[in-house]
Amino acid sequence: MKEDAMKIARGTQKPGQTKAQTRLIAQGIHKGIEQYKKQQSKKKRELDKQLKKASAKIAAPEPSVDTVAVTDDVKPSKLPWVLLLLSWIGFAVYFFQSMLAV
Repeated sequence: MKEDAMKIARGTQKPGQTKAQTRLIAQGIHKGIEQYKKQQSKKKRELDKQLKKASAKIAAPEPSVDTVAVTDDVKPSKLPWVLLLLSWIGFAVYFFQSMLAV
């Protein structure tokens, strides 16, 4: 890594620049590279944490309101039975009227 920094410093070297100045520039470049790598690893750790949290939420969903409503005591409606009874009564009345008309 220090060699890379030195190559960059030599590539940007100005005429009349001393070796000591070039070395200082290389040190600055090296520090910059190290700092950049630290920042990137920190960002990567943060993204990994967020990804783990998101996948944990997807893996274990919270119970919804629908499942709670199903567990309540639901009394069956009497309306279908009443309608069935009325239809049979109506059929019987119609049948007996047609028998009396003959």
